[in-house]
Amino acid sequence: MKEDILVYVLFALPLGVPLGLWWFNSWAQRRACQLLRAVLTEDQYRHLVQRGYLDIRSPSHPQRFYRVPKAPGRVHLIENEQVQTDLCLQPLDWVPNADFVLIHKLMIEADEETYLQKANRFVPLHASRSIG
Repeated sequence: MKEDILVYVLFALPLGVPLGLWWFNSWAQRRACQLLRAVLTEDQYRHLVQRGYLDIRSPSHPQRFYRVPKAPGRVHLIENEQVQTDLCLQPLDWVPNADFVLIHKLMIEADEETYLQKANRFVPLHASRSIG
């Protein structure tokens, strides 16, 4: 009887851990999408779904906005219709993709200067390229 339980534990445990992580990640992704959907306007959400990015207007510079990708990646700082720089600001731990978008949106709108200070800057592939 003890050997049967030991065999079950030895074989079930390695399967259970990945399944548990998959379930948690799936649940976290759903919850993050619900929160993002609740925070964004209808137009912002439609734009994000259709184009794969969200444009966030700068609260302090009228000609500037930030293009935040739907999945983790670099954020484009766009001013006067030209990509000025790419920004990289990543959380230390894993977060769902929808939370990634929401984190950038809230940080830019709440404290744009701190956001810019914390972000790593990269010269875009084609310096000062036009957006399309």
